[in-house]
Amino acid sequence: MKITELFKIKTVLSFEVFPPKKTSPLDTIYKTLNELVNLSPDFISVTYSAGGSDNSESTIAISSTIKNQYHIESVAHLTCISQTKEEVLSLLERLKANNIENILALRGDINPDIPPKQDFRYASDLISFIRKNSDFNIIAACYPEGHNEAVSLAADILNLKIKVESGVDHLISQLFFDNNYFYTFLERVEHAGITVPIEAGIMPVVNKKQIERMVSLCGVNLPKKFTAMMNRYENNPIAMRDAGIAYAVDQIVDLVSQGVDGIHLYTMNNAYIAQKINEAVKSLLISPR
Repeated sequence: MKITELFKIKTVLSFEVFPPKKTSPLDTIYKTLNELVNLSPDFISVTYSAGGSDNSESTIAISSTIKNQYHIESVAHLTCISQTKEEVLSLLERLKANNIENILALRGDINPDIPPKQDFRYASDLISFIRKNSDFNIIAACYPEGHNEAVSLAADILNLKIKVESGVDHLISQLFFDNNYFYTFLERVEHAGITVPIEAGIMPVVNKKQIERMVSLCGVNLPKKFTAMMNRYENNPIAMRDAGIAYAVDQIVDLVSQGVDGIHLYTMNNAYIAQKINEAVKSLLISPR
């Protein structure tokens, strides 16, 4: 099923998982998946290594299991900065052979130890290539506070419009902790003529190191309310976990009440957190749009 159709009838709830580290067996992810699928998400996305083919086997295997064994729609992430056109075509064929219909098309982070290949410079190049050579449902990323490499949010939205016009069916946002950034972003993309559904990306924070790492990577802003929470509970792991869940729930309740197209939960492979959030918000997501 092409999941973009779901946005016509409901507020979509989806989860993101990532493959185990190379030092861990692949089947370590399946205990987490067993618990996540019981929550009946609309789809589960599976991340992909920016380093090219290193992670493709795991991404395809997990995505296939979600779709063909658990019967939940899966989204396979696909990065392009370290891939050739021939490699991408091969991956598209393998995804299709595994009954996967949805791809999250990304440039991928530039790895200083892996020289980028020249076939795809931007995510829009990958998107137009997939659109030309297949009939996948294509998803792309968007950045409510602007991509950390963009000169400005306005410039980033212009680039986003290029991505969408290249063949994107819906968007998933980077994480954010202040909903006002997301609402302002929605106004600006609407003004730019971008009309595809946009899911809000929410990451429940369960420890201070996690958020410090994410801020260094993504450059998201932290509201005073959020930093006060981190500072108060950073030395109490249980309290920090529960406060992080509560903060994420508050974000989601506000977003759903404002008519957001969907919620994409960055689970960090933590089924307990997804369960608690699902319990708190599932009644909000039952009503049709």
